[in-house]
Amino acid sequence: MKTKIISLLLCVGMVLACNNTQKGAGIGAGGGALLGGIIGAIAGNTMVGAAVGGAVGAGAGAIIGKKMDKAKAEAQKIQNAQVETVKDNNGLQAVKLTFDSGILFATGKADLSQSAKNSLVQLARVLNNNKDCDVSIIGHTDNTGSDAINQPLSVSRANSVNSYLMSCGVSASQIKSVEGQGSTNPVADNSTEAGRQQNRRVEVYMYASQDMIKKAESGTLQ
Repeated sequence: MKTKIISLLLCVGMVLACNNTQKGAGIGAGGGALLGGIIGAIAGNTMVGAAVGGAVGAGAGAIIGKKMDKAKAEAQKIQNAQVETVKDNNGLQAVKLTFDSGILFATGKADLSQSAKNSLVQLARVLNNNKDCDVSIIGHTDNTGSDAINQPLSVSRANSVNSYLMSCGVSASQIKSVEGQGSTNPVADNSTEAGRQQNRRVEVYMYASQDMIKKAESGTLQ
């Protein structure tokens, strides 16, 4: 079993290394649904992606990859946001923004700080410049306390981000899901304070909408 896991990780590592040198076109074209699912599972983001009838072709994936490179470059200018490239459910390039809840909220609260509002104003501009991207917002907590507290807190924090983005002009139709996952999806070790801080976060995903996929497949995506 260990040998299989190590082999899988080595294969994924080789693919990621190759993709890193090719930017959007390589990431979009080289993924494929199966590989995208593997990478997505490791990145913890398999919950996002527009529903499509079948696999998206390599050419369309390359076009979407270039589009997402531009969106990522815009998002990297947002204060207090960690921005990275991930894969969605369709194996297509997507953009993940992570906000530390310590930046967004006071401990145990869901009210946005002023610095959080400043960052979300910038995010709203990016989303309004990329209206053909669908958006998902997911709140997370560390494992301190009980699920009875953490789950609704993670939902409330995601809803606070969603409400403020809409107050900044982001269309409700662009935001496809707003949810909280409590402490069920940690990205770091909850046994340390540094790890718990990383786990207290809100993630915003930008990914290809059905309309974007159709335009990419027809060659009309700008």
